[in-house]
Amino acid sequence: MPELMYGLNSGLIALVLLLSMIAAMFGGRAMAGRRARRTSEEGKSQTLAVQGSLLAILGLLLGFTFSLALGRFDSRSQAVVDEANAIGTAWLRTDLMPDGPREEARALLVKYAEFRAKAGEVPAHQDARRAGMVATAQKTFDQLWALSAETARAQGGPAMVAFTNSLNDMIDQLSARDAAINRHVPEPVLLLLYGTFILLGWVLGLSAAQTGVQPVPAVYAMLLLIVGLVFVIIDLDRPRRGIIEVNQEPIRALANQLAEAG
Repeated sequence: MPELMYGLNSGLIALVLLLSMIAAMFGGRAMAGRRARRTSEEGKSQTLAVQGSLLAILGLLLGFTFSLALGRFDSRSQAVVDEANAIGTAWLRTDLMPDGPREEARALLVKYAEFRAKAGEVPAHQDARRAGMVATAQKTFDQLWALSAETARAQGGPAMVAFTNSLNDMIDQLSARDAAINRHVPEPVLLLLYGTFILLGWVLGLSAAQTGVQPVPAVYAMLLLIVGLVFVIIDLDRPRRGIIEVNQEPIRALANQLAEAG
């Protein structure tokens, strides 16, 4: 199922949500009309009860979605550190290789680390550019693996086994990091949130019409807070864009360090 919201700007989604909730409030008041003030006390109590229930449901959905988005953000951050550690371990184990293959392996590791660092810095909308860097990194890894296999067949011993194992860890972390980037909050959850917001705005407008009391500034402050939370949730959930971004410094620092050492 194609996702419509994932490609939209986070600020635009938050603005549309705010305007939709305000429009729903005025729509609820308009639909109630003049008959709203003649609503029985039981009817008004029922509307207030529904309003309280919607706020509770909204709080639950916001908490669940925020926790989900924050967990995905943390996993992407950890994936950067894990991949940097895996590449660094492979570099250290090149000390166990013979002189000729060692220099070639280090040159390939420098190239690999640089492309992996650049791939994490590419903006989200430049998918083709990032895919090209990932493909180049994978080709570089294939060269590393071929070199390791050739050296292991020629030299053998536990040293080459250790280096080969580090390459296994390195390619595993590549897959894990790329999978973490593409993992985000399912769009149906966001659409459910949006529907709950609109319904809450409509009930707030209906309640204001029935009681004859205009929404106080605190109501609009609550709407702004809700929209702000949604913006943070969406921004956390979208890597390589927006205000909150995954720190790429661990792998960038490693790439620079290997380039200097190589």
